[in-house]
Parts: sequence; structure tokens; C-alpha cells
Amino acid sequence: MSREKAFVHPYIPNSVPEVREAMLREIGARDVEELYAGIPDALRLKREMNLPKPLLSELELRRHVEGLLRKNRSCQDYLNFMGGGCWQHFVPAVCDEIASRAEFLTAYVGDTYSDLGKHQAIFEFQSLMGELLEMDVVSGPTYDWPSAASSALLMASRLTGRKRVLVPATTGPERLSHMRNFCRRAVSIEMVATEASSGLLDLQDLERKCGCETACVYLENPTYLGLIERQGAEVAETAHSRGALFVVGVDPSSLGVLAPPATYGADLVCGEVQPLGLHMHFGGGVCGFIASHDDPAIVGEYNTFLTSIAPTGREGEFGFGWSTMDRTSYVRRDASPDFMGSATNLWGITAGVYLALLGPRGMRDLGEGILQRRHYAMERLGAIKGLRTPVFSATHFKEFVVTFEGKAVQDVNKALLERGIFGGIDLGGWFPELGNSALYCVTEVHTQGNIDHLADAVREVLR
Repeated sequence: MSREKAFVHPYIPNSVPEVREAMLREIGARDVEELYAGIPDALRLKREMNLPKPLLSELELRRHVEGLLRKNRSCQDYLNFMGGGCWQHFVPAVCDEIASRAEFLTAYVGDTYSDLGKHQAIFEFQSLMGELLEMDVVSGPTYDWPSAASSALLMASRLTGRKRVLVPATTGPERLSHMRNFCRRAVSIEMVATEASSGLLDLQDLERKCGCETACVYLENPTYLGLIERQGAEVAETAHSRGALFVVGVDPSSLGVLAPPATYGADLVCGEVQPLGLHMHFGGGVCGFIASHDDPAIVGEYNTFLTSIAPTGREGEFGFGWSTMDRTSYVRRDASPDFMGSATNLWGITAGVYLALLGPRGMRDLGEGILQRRHYAMERLGAIKGLRTPVFSATHFKEFVVTFEGKAVQDVNKALLERGIFGGIDLGGWFPELGNSALYCVTEVHTQGNIDHLADAVREVLR
């Protein structure tokens, strides 16, 4: 293309002919076509792509994007009762303030001399999470709960030399999908039944399936269906008696009112810190963790960076930086059995801010407030003709199952949407044994008026 006819896009610097030519000279290429020479001809598009004309005005582009966004209905517009792994919690303003600081927001990766303050912030996150979990070692932030759980299962397999993992039939479906895909070359995953009445793990089925080939037993507490698993100690005893490890996935917002997994025998703990000061971001805003006791064998299997503290040459001064670098996947990439690349450090820092702000009393108040609201919501909905809740006898935390007797969940949700409410997650495709059921979620953001509005709307829809 001649320079006179070349199109220069205002937002793409290398569309300027002089810039393109300088870049090609730098790498020793004659033209752009030389860069594509390795692509088989049969795979190359022989025509221009069918794209709309570019929006060259900043004002025009802004109007276009805002028009697209207006098609969405967010939880600011509608009343939300959905959960299932990404929950609506209140985010204190200080969390956003710290997360937007340039030294945290723009830092990608680097050492203490370039990422000023980031290592200390990650250390504080690890320390606060360790206190909440009653564990000695906490990983740097992972992508999310599914990635943390998958890596924890692989850690257990390497530590035991075994290739079979047991997980409850009520494991979160998206997490289970990730585990199966991520771990399929190393371990096989087998489901353990749950009791029909309580919804908790069937200990007899666990006894039958847990054997000398089992690497670990994985448990979620609270479960995906919102149940508080009170049999943790029994599950740990069964796993340990067969030489297997006990891995627990946990929602940390519950730990102000529930005992941490370490107290009932967990060897590895993983979970999601999104409830701790992180906004829901259309699939983003999630951040996982792995935790354990300070066992050198276990620490040696972590696939994430660990940040630690050490005294400097000046009396009373301390520095923060990566520790045990020799065993990380960055150092042993060619031989690493697991890998964690770019992670979600910014969200880990934000969660640390949230935990420091609330403290132990604040976390207890958070948990108690959720329990009270959940109880009220189940009581109001349970009184409505045409649905049933609770479905299970076990105690719930912030999520619970509602079974509709005469109307499909999708029809109920459509009618609720017309009334400005996001209804529960349709469980039919994932848990067909539950029938026409949905998973509802209540957190500290819901007022009594919000719950009453939901109950009135559901009653109206079911008439």
C-alpha cells in the first residue's frame, strides 16, 4: 500500500507508515507479508474481513460503547439474588482507593526495587489470610478458586504418589469442570454421593471408595448448594486412615462464624477471596488461594510465588520479597509439574485491605449478618404456596435451594426479571436429581425490604 493511500488509525500507533517501516527494519523484515510466511496458504484469508467502519472520533466511540453497555442490566439496576461462586458483597471505599493506586494498579511483575510496596502488600494479604484460616503458609493470589483447587489436587497427588481423587457430587459445577480438564493427565476424579435428606457427604460411600490409591479427599464448606458441612473431622479421619490428604475448599466470608478447615484436619485449604472486598466484574474480580501448614514437603509443591519478610542491614528495618524461588515454576519451567503465570495480585492486595479493615470482630459481624438474612429469606419464601425451601435439613450459610412445584425455573426467573429482580441460578442442567430447583443467595447487602420484595414478587409469579 502506498504511503498516500495508507490509513492511519488514531488509536493504533503502528498504523503510521513510518512507524511500521521502522519496526520492520529493526527486526530485519522487508514487509509484513514476510512475517506471515509460516502460515499455510490454505489457512489464510484471501479477502478483507467483514468489519464495520472504524469509529475515529473519541466522542463517537464513547457513544457507541455506552450504547452497548446500556443493553446490560447490572446489580446496580436490578435486585440480585444470584451467587454460585461470584457473590454480591459490599465493597468499602478504601478497597477501591488502595486498588487504584498506581504502584499497585500498573505493576505487572518485578522485584522490590521496581514494584515499590507491592511485595509488602502481598505479604500482608498472605498473613491476614493465614490468620483467618489458621494456616502457616498462604500462596500468592491464584487466578480463582477453580485454579487453586485444581493445583491443590495435583499437589496432593505428587505428595502421596497416588492418582485418584474423591470429590463430593455437589461440587461446584464450574470448579468440577476445571478440575477435570486441568488434572486429567495426572489424576482421575471420582464422585462421592451425598445424603438425599441433609445434602451432606455420604460417609458410608466415602468409606467404600477411599482406599490405598486415593491421593486426597476434596470437600467444599460451605458446599456449592450453601450447606455447612459439619462432618469435616470424620472426612479427615477417613482420608488420613488411608494415607490420603484432606483438601478443603472454603468461602472465607464464612470464617467469622465457622471454624476454619485447619481445626478439623485439613492438610490443604483453597478457595475464593472475591467476597473480601472485590466487585463482580462480568467474569473478573475473582482471586484464589492455597494454604497449608509449614511443612517443607508441602511448601515445596506450591506452584505460586511466596512472599516473605527478612531483616535488612539496618537495625529494626525489614524487607519483603519472593522466597523459596528455587522451587517455583518460574525457575523450573521445563520440569515444573504445575504452572502459575500472571496471577491476580491486585485482587489479593485488595482482599488484604478488606481483612485489615474488618478485623476479627468485623468478620464475625459479616457472617452473623449473612446468617440472619439467609434465615429470614428462607422463612419468607418457605411460606409461599407452590415452592419448597429448605430442601435439605443441614444448616445453610448464604445460599439455599428453592424447588418450584408448578412452574419452571426459567419461567419464574423471566417473570422476576420483568419485575427488576435477578432470580436464583437454575440447577436443572447440573443437578437434575433436584428437579425444578434454583440456587438463591443472600448476603449482607440485602435489606429486610429487599427480601420482602423478593417474596412478594415470587408469590405473585406463582399465582
